[in-house]
Amino acid sequence: MNENLQTLQHAQETAIDLALRFGPKLVVALLILAAGHFVGRWLGRMADAMLARLGLDETLRLLLVRMVRGLVLALFLIMALQNLGVELLPLIAGLGVAGAGIALAMQGVLGNLAAGLTIIFTRPFKVGEYISIADEEGAVEEIKLFNTVLSHPDRSRVVIPNRKIVGEILHNFGTLRQLDVVVGVAYDTDIKQALAAIHDLLAAHPKILHDPEPMIRVLTLSDSSVNIAIRPWVGVDDFYDASSDITRAVLETFRERGIHIPFPQREVRLLGAA
Repeated sequence: MNENLQTLQHAQETAIDLALRFGPKLVVALLILAAGHFVGRWLGRMADAMLARLGLDETLRLLLVRMVRGLVLALFLIMALQNLGVELLPLIAGLGVAGAGIALAMQGVLGNLAAGLTIIFTRPFKVGEYISIADEEGAVEEIKLFNTVLSHPDRSRVVIPNRKIVGEILHNFGTLRQLDVVVGVAYDTDIKQALAAIHDLLAAHPKILHDPEPMIRVLTLSDSSVNIAIRPWVGVDDFYDASSDITRAVLETFRERGIHIPFPQREVRLLGAA
């Protein structure tokens, strides 16, 4: 019983001694970290405002702001550790060894990180542009360090690891897309009348852009029709709706103006004995 009381008393004395020795230092270290947090946010806001005035891309600006905040926090963390009396050189050496092992175990993640930095600094596409990459397509919603998020036309989100983007063939549509509608008319049709009818309906459609000017061309002479290509430009968000609208408008306009859209036909002749 006496031994237990002595052990408990010794533990209490030890705890009080540690609290008196390290308590003030711990409080000061926590205050240093809190100050680092607020200073980092303040410097981050200043850096963000300055970079915005320089006209930097939003993704690159956010990356630089986060780097500023991270550096400030790292500096204040070092000050807090020094206040606690932590030896930094052995700590840094240990972190270096651990970092090498983690790097080997996370090669895919680090590959995504390197690819993300490449995308951010080379800027092959921007947020809001419509791209096609890695058998996927969509409007760029976010460019992160490890992945890029696309907003798909069916309202789903496509998340592509950045290492799947760098080094691949990228089709960047920008903020515009070109429709590709093909309609066939009979061979006895007045082609000028048909082209004029298409031009009029495109000019009246609110989603069709007039700059760049729509392309309306005779495309091919097929077996049973003269095919006309209708290729106007629209905003990315209007692509699918405009494609449907134009196809329907062509059908209705041709019917109103008596322009015939022929069915596929094939003439078969049977040659018998005379």
